[in-house]
Amino acid sequence: MSVISLQGIKKIYHLGDNTVHALRGVSLDIEEGEFVAITGPSGSGKSTMMHILGCLDSPTEGSYLLNGKNVSNLPRQELADIRNRMIGFVFQGFNLLPRTTAVENVELPLLYTRPVMSNAERNKRAVEALTAMGLADRLDHHPSQLSGGQQQRVAIARALVNKPALILADEPTGNLDSKTSIEVMRLLQELREKQGITIVLITHEPEIAAYGTRIISVRDGVIISDEKNTPRNPEEDLAAVAPIAAASGY
Repeated sequence: MSVISLQGIKKIYHLGDNTVHALRGVSLDIEEGEFVAITGPSGSGKSTMMHILGCLDSPTEGSYLLNGKNVSNLPRQELADIRNRMIGFVFQGFNLLPRTTAVENVELPLLYTRPVMSNAERNKRAVEALTAMGLADRLDHHPSQLSGGQQQRVAIARALVNKPALILADEPTGNLDSKTSIEVMRLLQELREKQGITIVLITHEPEIAAYGTRIISVRDGVIISDEKNTPRNPEEDLAAVAPIAAASGY
Protein backbone atom coordinates (compact mmCIF):
# COMPACT_ATOMS: atom_id res chain seq x y z
CA MET A 1 0.00 0.00 0.00
CA SER A 2 1.28 3.48 -0.88
CA VAL A 3 1.49 5.75 2.15
CA ILE A 4 2.55 8.57 -0.18
CA SER A 5 1.53 9.06 -3.80
CA LEU A 6 2.55 12.21 -5.64
CA GLN A 7 1.37 12.78 -9.18
CA GLY A 8 2.65 15.70 -11.26
CA ILE A 9 3.46 17.90 -8.27
CA LYS A 10 4.51 21.43 -9.15
CA LYS A 11 5.27 24.25 -6.75
CA ILE A 12 5.70 27.77 -8.05
CA TYR A 13 6.61 30.78 -5.91
CA HIS A 14 6.18 34.36 -7.06
CA LEU A 15 8.81 36.58 -5.45
CA GLY A 16 8.27 40.10 -6.69
CA ASP A 17 8.95 40.02 -10.42
CA ASN A 18 10.61 36.61 -10.18
CA THR A 19 8.93 33.23 -10.63
CA VAL A 20 10.61 30.28 -8.91
CA HIS A 21 9.75 26.76 -10.05
CA ALA A 22 10.68 24.84 -6.89
CA LEU A 23 9.15 21.53 -8.07
CA ARG A 24 8.58 20.70 -11.72
CA GLY A 25 6.09 17.85 -12.05
CA VAL A 26 7.32 15.38 -9.43
CA SER A 27 5.65 11.94 -9.35
CA LEU A 28 6.53 9.52 -6.58
CA ASP A 29 5.11 6.56 -4.64
CA ILE A 30 6.38 5.48 -1.21
CA GLU A 31 5.15 2.19 0.17
CA GLU A 32 4.31 1.36 3.76
CA GLY A 33 7.42 0.45 5.76
CA GLU A 34 9.98 2.02 3.43
CA PHE A 35 12.88 4.13 4.69
CA VAL A 36 13.36 6.70 1.94
CA ALA A 37 16.18 9.24 1.92
CA ILE A 38 15.67 12.31 -0.27
CA THR A 39 18.92 14.08 -1.11
CA GLY A 40 20.02 17.05 -3.13
CA PRO A 41 22.00 20.30 -2.90
CA SER A 42 20.62 23.56 -1.58
CA GLY A 43 17.93 24.86 -3.94
CA SER A 44 17.20 21.41 -5.35
CA GLY A 45 13.58 21.35 -4.14
CA LYS A 46 13.97 18.73 -1.41
CA SER A 47 12.82 21.09 1.37
CA THR A 48 9.80 22.15 -0.70
CA MET A 49 8.99 18.49 -1.21
CA MET A 50 9.25 17.90 2.55
CA HIS A 51 6.86 20.78 3.25
CA ILE A 52 4.31 19.31 0.84
CA LEU A 53 4.75 15.76 2.17
CA GLY A 54 4.26 17.09 5.70
CA CYS A 55 1.08 19.00 4.77
CA LEU A 56 2.89 22.22 5.71
CA ASP A 57 2.30 23.58 2.22
CA SER A 58 0.09 22.76 -0.77
CA PRO A 59 1.19 22.16 -4.36
CA THR A 60 0.48 24.65 -7.12
CA GLU A 61 -0.48 21.75 -9.40
CA GLY A 62 -0.79 17.99 -9.08
CA SER A 63 -2.20 15.60 -6.49
CA TYR A 64 -0.90 14.26 -3.18
CA LEU A 65 -2.53 11.19 -1.67
CA LEU A 66 -1.57 10.40 1.93
CA ASN A 67 -2.76 6.95 3.00
CA GLY A 68 -5.20 7.10 0.11
CA LYS A 69 -6.68 10.51 1.01
CA ASN A 70 -6.21 13.41 -1.38
CA VAL A 71 -4.72 16.19 0.75
CA SER A 72 -3.56 18.41 -2.12
CA ASN A 73 -5.80 21.40 -1.54
CA LEU A 74 -7.44 20.95 1.83
CA PRO A 75 -8.12 23.93 4.11
CA ARG A 76 -5.45 24.76 6.68
CA GLN A 77 -7.39 23.37 9.63
CA GLU A 78 -7.90 20.02 7.94
CA LEU A 79 -4.22 19.90 7.05
CA ALA A 80 -3.35 20.65 10.69
CA ASP A 81 -5.58 17.78 11.84
CA ILE A 82 -3.95 15.39 9.36
CA ARG A 83 -0.46 16.48 10.44
CA ASN A 84 -1.30 15.81 14.06
CA ARG A 85 -2.89 12.40 13.45
CA MET A 86 -0.81 10.91 10.67
CA ILE A 87 2.63 12.54 10.57
CA GLY A 88 5.46 12.73 13.08
CA PHE A 89 8.16 15.36 12.53
CA VAL A 90 11.81 15.25 13.56
CA PHE A 91 13.86 18.39 12.86
CA GLN A 92 17.52 19.35 12.90
CA GLY A 93 16.97 21.88 15.69
CA PHE A 94 14.93 19.52 17.93
CA ASN A 95 12.24 22.24 18.43
CA LEU A 96 11.74 21.45 22.11
CA LEU A 97 10.18 24.01 24.43
CA PRO A 98 13.01 25.05 26.78
CA ARG A 99 10.93 25.61 29.92
CA THR A 100 9.07 22.30 29.81
CA THR A 101 10.27 18.85 30.80
CA ALA A 102 10.92 15.99 28.41
CA VAL A 103 7.60 14.35 29.24
CA GLU A 104 5.72 17.64 28.83
CA ASN A 105 7.35 18.20 25.42
CA VAL A 106 6.26 14.75 24.29
CA GLU A 107 2.72 15.33 25.56
CA LEU A 108 2.25 18.41 23.35
CA PRO A 109 0.82 16.70 20.22
CA LEU A 110 -1.68 14.88 22.42
CA LEU A 111 -3.23 18.18 23.51
CA TYR A 112 -4.82 18.49 20.07
CA THR A 113 -6.28 15.00 19.68
CA ARG A 114 -10.00 14.49 19.22
CA PRO A 115 -11.70 13.30 21.36
CA VAL A 116 -9.83 15.09 24.13
CA MET A 117 -7.42 12.81 25.99
CA SER A 118 -7.26 12.80 29.78
CA ASN A 119 -4.18 14.13 31.58
CA ALA A 120 -3.41 10.66 32.90
CA GLU A 121 -3.59 9.07 29.44
CA ARG A 122 -1.41 11.82 27.92
CA ASN A 123 1.19 11.30 30.61
CA LYS A 124 1.09 7.51 30.18
CA ARG A 125 1.57 7.72 26.42
CA ALA A 126 4.43 10.22 26.75
CA VAL A 127 6.22 8.16 29.39
CA GLU A 128 5.90 5.04 27.23
CA ALA A 129 7.34 6.87 24.21
CA LEU A 130 10.29 8.25 26.17
CA THR A 131 10.95 4.89 27.79
CA ALA A 132 11.08 3.29 24.35
CA MET A 133 13.77 5.86 23.46
CA GLY A 134 15.84 4.87 26.53
CA LEU A 135 14.98 8.03 28.47
CA ALA A 136 13.00 6.62 31.40
CA ASP A 137 15.46 8.33 33.78
CA ARG A 138 15.18 11.71 32.03
CA LEU A 139 11.42 12.30 32.13
CA ASP A 140 11.60 15.44 34.28
CA HIS A 141 14.72 16.92 32.70
CA HIS A 142 14.51 20.16 30.73
CA PRO A 143 16.19 20.40 27.30
CA SER A 144 19.15 22.33 28.75
CA GLN A 145 19.83 19.34 31.02
CA LEU A 146 20.01 16.92 28.09
CA SER A 147 22.73 16.21 25.53
CA GLY A 148 22.05 16.82 21.84
CA GLY A 149 21.45 13.12 21.29
CA GLN A 150 19.03 12.95 24.21
CA GLN A 151 17.15 15.99 22.92
CA GLN A 152 16.79 14.34 19.52
CA ARG A 153 15.48 11.19 21.25
CA VAL A 154 12.87 13.35 22.98
CA ALA A 155 11.95 14.81 19.59
CA ILE A 156 11.60 11.31 18.12
CA ALA A 157 9.43 10.25 21.08
CA ARG A 158 7.24 13.30 20.44
CA ALA A 159 6.98 12.36 16.76
CA LEU A 160 5.86 8.83 17.71
CA VAL A 161 3.44 9.60 20.52
CA ASN A 162 0.38 9.87 18.23
CA LYS A 163 1.27 6.60 16.48
CA PRO A 164 1.67 8.22 13.03
CA ALA A 165 1.70 6.43 9.68
CA LEU A 166 4.69 8.50 8.57
CA ILE A 167 7.82 10.00 10.14
CA LEU A 168 9.37 12.95 8.32
CA ALA A 169 12.93 13.62 9.46
CA ASP A 170 14.43 16.87 8.17
CA GLU A 171 18.24 16.85 8.55
CA PRO A 172 17.85 15.11 11.96
CA THR A 173 21.61 14.68 12.44
CA GLY A 174 22.64 18.17 11.39
CA ASN A 175 23.47 19.31 14.95
CA LEU A 176 24.94 16.03 16.19
CA ASP A 177 28.41 14.51 16.37
CA SER A 178 29.26 11.41 14.34
CA LYS A 179 28.59 8.84 17.06
CA THR A 180 25.25 10.37 18.05
CA SER A 181 24.25 10.73 14.39
CA ILE A 182 24.76 7.00 13.87
CA GLU A 183 22.75 6.22 17.01
CA VAL A 184 19.85 8.34 15.73
CA MET A 185 19.95 6.60 12.36
CA ARG A 186 19.95 3.23 14.15
CA LEU A 187 16.82 4.31 16.02
CA LEU A 188 15.09 5.26 12.77
CA GLN A 189 16.05 1.94 11.19
CA GLU A 190 14.62 0.08 14.22
CA LEU A 191 11.34 2.00 13.97
CA ARG A 192 10.96 0.78 10.40
CA GLU A 193 12.11 -2.77 11.09
CA LYS A 194 10.25 -3.40 14.36
CA GLN A 195 7.16 -1.20 14.03
CA GLY A 196 6.78 -0.95 10.25
CA ILE A 197 6.72 2.85 10.33
CA THR A 198 7.33 4.59 7.02
CA ILE A 199 10.23 7.02 7.24
CA VAL A 200 11.16 9.82 4.86
CA LEU A 201 14.52 11.42 5.59
CA ILE A 202 15.64 14.73 4.07
CA THR A 203 19.42 15.12 4.04
CA HIS A 204 22.27 16.60 2.02
CA GLU A 205 24.75 14.10 3.49
CA PRO A 206 25.31 10.97 1.34
CA GLU A 207 26.60 8.98 4.31
CA ILE A 208 23.35 9.64 6.20
CA ALA A 209 21.17 8.88 3.17
CA ALA A 210 22.94 5.52 2.96
CA TYR A 211 21.05 4.28 6.03
CA GLY A 212 17.81 4.23 4.02
CA THR A 213 16.36 1.40 1.97
CA ARG A 214 15.85 3.74 -0.99
CA ILE A 215 17.64 6.90 -2.07
CA ILE A 216 15.97 9.59 -4.18
CA SER A 217 18.09 12.41 -5.58
CA VAL A 218 16.51 15.74 -6.47
CA ARG A 219 17.96 18.57 -8.51
CA ASP A 220 16.36 21.70 -9.98
CA GLY A 221 12.91 20.56 -8.86
CA VAL A 222 12.94 17.14 -10.52
CA ILE A 223 13.88 13.63 -9.44
CA ILE A 224 17.12 12.67 -11.19
CA SER A 225 17.53 9.21 -9.63
CA ASP A 226 15.50 6.79 -7.51
CA GLU A 227 17.31 3.64 -6.42
CA LYS A 228 16.90 0.80 -3.96
CA ASN A 229 19.68 0.66 -1.40
CA THR A 230 21.24 -1.85 0.96
CA PRO A 231 21.27 0.16 4.20
CA ARG A 232 24.46 0.88 6.07
CA ASN A 233 24.94 -1.15 9.23
CA PRO A 234 24.98 1.26 12.19
CA GLU A 235 26.60 -1.31 14.49
CA GLU A 236 29.63 -1.50 12.19
CA ASP A 237 29.78 2.28 11.96
CA LEU A 238 29.54 2.67 15.75
CA ALA A 239 32.39 0.21 16.19
CA ALA A 240 34.47 2.23 13.73
CA VAL A 241 33.94 5.55 15.53
CA ALA A 242 34.24 4.13 19.06
CA PRO A 243 38.00 4.78 19.37
CA ILE A 244 37.56 8.35 18.11
CA ALA A 245 34.63 8.92 20.46
CA ALA A 246 36.59 7.57 23.41
CA ALA A 247 39.57 9.78 22.63
CA SER A 248 37.31 12.84 22.29
CA GLY A 249 35.43 12.11 25.50
CA TYR A 250 31.91 11.88 24.03
